[in-house]
Amino acid sequence: MTGAFAPTAEQVIALDAARRGGDLKIKAYAGAGKTSTLGLIAQGLEGRRGLYLAFNRAIADAAARRFPPHVASRTMHAHAWAAVSASLRNRGNLEPEPPHMLAARFGIGPVEARTVTGRRVELLPFETGRLIADALGRFCRSADAEPQVHHVVVDEKLDEVFAAELRAWLLPALRRIWEESAAPQSRSAVSPDVVLKLWAMSGPRIDADYILFDEAQDSDAVMLSVLAQQRHAQVIYVGDPYQQIYEWRGAVNAMSQIAAPECALTESFRFGATVAALASRLLARLGETVPLRGQDAIGTMLVEDSSLAPPVDAVLCRKNVTAIWQLAAGLEAGHRPAIRMSAAEVTAFADGADLLLAGQRAFKPAAFSLFENWADAQAFARTPFGQDLSPIVQIVDELGTGYLRALAQQGAPEAQADYVISTVHRAKGLEWKRVRVANDFRFRGADGSPVPDDDELRLLYVAITRAQHVLDISEMRDDLVQRVVEQPFKRSAVAPQVECGKEKAHHKGQAAFLSGED
Repeated sequence: MTGAFAPTAEQVIALDAARRGGDLKIKAYAGAGKTSTLGLIAQGLEGRRGLYLAFNRAIADAAARRFPPHVASRTMHAHAWAAVSASLRNRGNLEPEPPHMLAARFGIGPVEARTVTGRRVELLPFETGRLIADALGRFCRSADAEPQVHHVVVDEKLDEVFAAELRAWLLPALRRIWEESAAPQSRSAVSPDVVLKLWAMSGPRIDADYILFDEAQDSDAVMLSVLAQQRHAQVIYVGDPYQQIYEWRGAVNAMSQIAAPECALTESFRFGATVAALASRLLARLGETVPLRGQDAIGTMLVEDSSLAPPVDAVLCRKNVTAIWQLAAGLEAGHRPAIRMSAAEVTAFADGADLLLAGQRAFKPAAFSLFENWADAQAFARTPFGQDLSPIVQIVDELGTGYLRALAQQGAPEAQADYVISTVHRAKGLEWKRVRVANDFRFRGADGSPVPDDDELRLLYVAITRAQHVLDISEMRDDLVQRVVEQPFKRSAVAPQVECGKEKAHHKGQAAFLSGED
């Protein structure tokens, strides 16, 4: 790691804890110098063999250029791939079995289902086959020894009682496909998740003296199980528990599960006190007792009035359909926006709508699954369950699928765009000077409560902490105030913090956001 800098007091505490040995957790808030802290630790542990495990290959490649030579950088999937037998690697290069053929081979035919709106719909073999394949992936990303019914995740549009029956009915098929995948003499294709699971179950030993496990909050349980086996190595888990936004693919919050001393990096170098204050309100809503601190030297403006909204560098959305809507609105306004979606992803909505308009089922994109025609999609978009689908339905109804296809080709390259449109998931790890957050978040809980669910609050936290100087919340300001700021908090936001076994004075709270002190 190149470049000298004066470490903060929190970074010094983390470095000292790492030098003492033993497993360690470092809770790093958004923009709090996580990468530079890992660099300090790597330098401080010079002479020992280190391994940096990254969330994806791009991060691993970037880290390889920044860390000292004694620290290797790779993903855990790459580690597993290099360690398994050649025969298993060869199976990883085979084409997967199409879902409808998988269902047919298991003797699974069409199934009549019920939706949350009371409508009956037929689940075709393609859909049940896809459910089995997806469930295999979730099992492989878990720490479970064998497939369980909770690994079968069905479409949220299905009635809860029927969904439970469907999960139990598909469980034997899930166990059968796992047995086929795990059989040493099998010739069936295997996914990277299957390879990782089989490697994890073999009791692997990672050849390193210490392991830096980055983005721990989004790790899979199977990865944690591998690290728990490395009793010879010091494991340093690094992450932000409030940026855990991949539950839908089986991610678990390692930061709450690992029994190890904890250090915290609570000072963000990305933004000023205004954004930090809003982020701290969300953290308090999630039960966090220590606020996020910003930089007084960084000027940050919070925009609450849409009539005063300045130009932005990024527009962040919760859903893909909202991102497509924002692209259309930007182009209609004469802007040159870029969108962090491929043209094929946008076109898939046009293809699916065309099939439904013709009275045929559309299996892609997933938002159109379980509809038998376009009228079903329109009706669902009008219900409380289907509000997320409303923007794309409105585009098709008013402008047609041809407009949607043309839209897919009109996004500008990011380097030449006026601004970037992205979902929050695709913006994770990025930052922009000026950010606007779209109003497509769920500000009510799934049970109808007036407070958003925790996973929604974490998405909001990731979204607002992408901004460096300007954060435009004008579109969502009223909902944010009513559902987050003015609701009673889970617990007091003021308490002492224990860091690496030592009690540390709690930082003075940020200036209150919008409605005064907590």
